[in-house]
Amino acid sequence: MSSSGRIDGVLRRAVEEAEVPGVVAIAATDTTAGGVFYQGAFGVRQLGTAAPMTLDTVFRIASMTKTVTAVAAMQLVEAGRLSLDAPVPDIDPALGSPQVLEGFDGAGMPRLRPAARPITLRRLLTHTAGFGYETWNADIARYVATTGTPSTGTGRLAALALPLVFDPGERWEYGINIDWVGRLVEAASGEPLDRYFREHIFAPLGMNDTAFAPDPGQRRRQATVHQRDRTGALLPQILDPPANPEFHAGGGGLFSTAPDYLAFLSMLLHEGEGGGVRILRPETVRLIGENQIGDLDAGIMKTTNPARSNDVDFFPGMPVRWGLGSMLTLRPGPDGRSANSLTWAGVFNTYFWLDPAKRVAAAILTQLLPFADRRVLDLYRAFEREVYAAL
Repeated sequence: MSSSGRIDGVLRRAVEEAEVPGVVAIAATDTTAGGVFYQGAFGVRQLGTAAPMTLDTVFRIASMTKTVTAVAAMQLVEAGRLSLDAPVPDIDPALGSPQVLEGFDGAGMPRLRPAARPITLRRLLTHTAGFGYETWNADIARYVATTGTPSTGTGRLAALALPLVFDPGERWEYGINIDWVGRLVEAASGEPLDRYFREHIFAPLGMNDTAFAPDPGQRRRQATVHQRDRTGALLPQILDPPANPEFHAGGGGLFSTAPDYLAFLSMLLHEGEGGGVRILRPETVRLIGENQIGDLDAGIMKTTNPARSNDVDFFPGMPVRWGLGSMLTLRPGPDGRSANSLTWAGVFNTYFWLDPAKRVAAAILTQLLPFADRRVLDLYRAFEREVYAAL
């Protein structure tokens, strides 16, 4: 059996055994003619329908948006409009005069104090600024409930007006940091985030199916999110994006396709050049892929909402750090990727990795909750193993 046939078999079995409704996977290397090493689509976009998964199926890529926002921010660092280490522009009190949540008083009201240090772009891009997410931080979930702060999925700006859960630079915690980076990109460029992405990243790379708001044709190709119930069965869910959102979520708002996202990853693999256009300087791409948080532990997240996410620890026992916008694995992974590979994911179980040492970029896309679904993670690992076995 050919290498592509073995990968096909892994993906097809996952659909036949009802582990996922459908899946699209794609990989590229430097040595393959045209770049693409593998691409495959299996299953259906929605259970109970006949619409098949195809390579151009549109997915909610959620937090895979973060890496795109990081690239946009680093373009503006190159242009001298943003600084990695100066205090961020005072575009909002949550950034310019941050408060730290110390707990709750006897009446259940939050106790806040001024942050000891300023927020910087580097800290936002590495999730060390102090912001959390209600899905993985019980204090933030309690703060949102107590104060009536809207959840981030509402698309309301007030959702970003959260206190920090520690002083900037003190530790790592996954949070709304890169939603704030998206706001800084808008302030520094003078452009709405959707237009900035389109003109400075998507159009140059030929990413015509990537946007915050899919057009009618793209919606017809969109995969439905499914929710796994207590028995493990998958049920289709109708998840409409917020009507008239007040901000574009740089931390998680994009829709995209596997070929589009691979074009983005391939640009990073080629040190900032894609489609004959330079998006970033090579030294900036190298900086994105370097450990930016020293010895701080990263990557482990304990859920406060099991329907939304499982506990997250993608590399148990391995030291994990953070580059500028993505997770960094310091050691070789158990399934083939090299040390210092970049990776991250979206809450609807979409995943990518970028291996500069072995010159591999890949993504595997599904649409289901909760995040870090064990069956999808097993499929992701099997896909990775087969990619490297073929190489």
